[in-house]
Amino acid sequence: MSPSSPLTDTTGVPTTDVLIVGAGPVGLTLAMDLAGRGVRVTIAELRAYKEPPSVKCNHVASRTMERFRQLGVANRLRQAGLPDEHPNDVVFRTAMTGIELTRIPIPNRLERFVDNGGPDTWWPTAEPPHRINQIYLEPILLEHAAALPNVTLLNRTRVDGFEQDADGVTATLVGLDGGATRRVRARFLVGCDGGASGVRKAIGARFEGTAVIQRVQSTYIRAKDLLGRLPGKPAWCYYSVNPRRCGTAFAIDGRETWLVHNHLNPHETEFDSVDRDQSIRHILGVGDDFQYEVISKEDWVGRRLVADRFRDRRAFIAGDAAHLWVPYAGYGMNAGIADALNLSWLLAAQVQGWADPSMLDAYEAERQPITEQVSRFAMDHAQKMIKARSAVPPNIEAADAAGAAARALIGDEAYQLNVQQFCCAGLNYGYYYSGSPIIAADGEAAPAYTMGDFTPSTVPGCRAPHFWLADGRSLYDAFGAGYTLLLTQAGTEAQPLLDAAAEAGVPLTVLDVSREAQRPPEYRHALLLCRPDQHVVWRGDTVPADARALVALLRGAARTDTGAAPHPSAALA
Repeated sequence: MSPSSPLTDTTGVPTTDVLIVGAGPVGLTLAMDLAGRGVRVTIAELRAYKEPPSVKCNHVASRTMERFRQLGVANRLRQAGLPDEHPNDVVFRTAMTGIELTRIPIPNRLERFVDNGGPDTWWPTAEPPHRINQIYLEPILLEHAAALPNVTLLNRTRVDGFEQDADGVTATLVGLDGGATRRVRARFLVGCDGGASGVRKAIGARFEGTAVIQRVQSTYIRAKDLLGRLPGKPAWCYYSVNPRRCGTAFAIDGRETWLVHNHLNPHETEFDSVDRDQSIRHILGVGDDFQYEVISKEDWVGRRLVADRFRDRRAFIAGDAAHLWVPYAGYGMNAGIADALNLSWLLAAQVQGWADPSMLDAYEAERQPITEQVSRFAMDHAQKMIKARSAVPPNIEAADAAGAAARALIGDEAYQLNVQQFCCAGLNYGYYYSGSPIIAADGEAAPAYTMGDFTPSTVPGCRAPHFWLADGRSLYDAFGAGYTLLLTQAGTEAQPLLDAAAEAGVPLTVLDVSREAQRPPEYRHALLLCRPDQHVVWRGDTVPADARALVALLRGAARTDTGAAPHPSAALA
């Protein structure tokens, strides 16, 4: 438990601004951002303090690292995970110890900021992605969040239901180590409680989509002699492609621990029908004499499921509670963190008192369509991978010319297909929010994007293109906690907009970038308004004639010109 304690009202019921259910990476990131905005947070978590998570996500996306930079943990995270010089490459071989087919080069920790020769080294960001397993990531986030003065962490605590009224949420919490029950009063509740989310069920939300795409046996092993058997340069991720068994292995500590995924074939519908040990040996490319230890194992089903709603009045869901898909591109956890950071500043605006209740409608309006879209990217990629695994030529390991030709073809196809997911610039920087009630569309369409590629743009709803300021800071380092107004042309009159924001209590930081030599050409408007999550909300060459109307839209108190009907949750009561 963190040293802080919940405040208490006159009836003796603990009170907090936001109750978060679940202390995984999504819940912890939400708590960190809220606390930094002066919002009181209580987290209820089933596990004991520092009880390790399962060995899951192996990748922190660039957009996530950009926000961890703002939260003050990016540098510490970069020091954790694989050793400094361990390659972060993705390699395709006939087996982990077999013949190499192709390699996707990704810089190691020491070279991450100086290597410019790889498919993700050109990215416009101050924070490129970082390869690190959740067993190293989560404890850092946990320690950071628990130390914040506005955060109360309740471990070994189960949320046994909640009730909503016009002013807040009252939840019943049960201590798992003594059975003590307490009632917590919060202004808002957010379920970051995973795929089996009790909060999702409580708000009546349903998963919709494809229930089964891929079955996977996952085994976390210790194999002290495996690294020494690997031919050539090591890697972070190894794909084994052979007619006996296709699978994937991830280096966890870079020395002796590995996570092995055995991708079951479509006809293998029962996990227990597949010999786990023999499959691991086929994937590693070792014989029966090879020694390894099973640390843990977890079998799972890849799905494409998105909740039909992300909210009921004052209760919200985020992360796996709101969407599940095959973890290609590493975008399960990263999409959940994007949910959290989209929701955080909206909740903070309510607690700080400057936002209209309808501003909260933006969360579902923005995140649900994006997660639906990304889930389809992941599903499509998974289906292509399943097809590729079923088409491995029988002579791929042959030592003749035909075998070499087969390996060259498979290697080229594997690179072209998978560089998109491991170097996914589009999923990092290309996605945009359209139809949002708090973004002022101006008629220009946002550029299309794919998993791998995108076109930088300042169209409202897009991510403001990154550039470095003359003083050495990232553009986002200079953003304010609320809205930020970028001035790209010296002398542009902006006072009416500043006055309207001040009158409404809307936090607005002014940033003059008119003399910044590295400003990209996409910044072609004199004025640009951005949110703290880096998305553009308005642009123009002059302040609107009715600046108050724009500010009203930004705080959720005005309708867009789409004519859309009010969201059912617009009234919190």
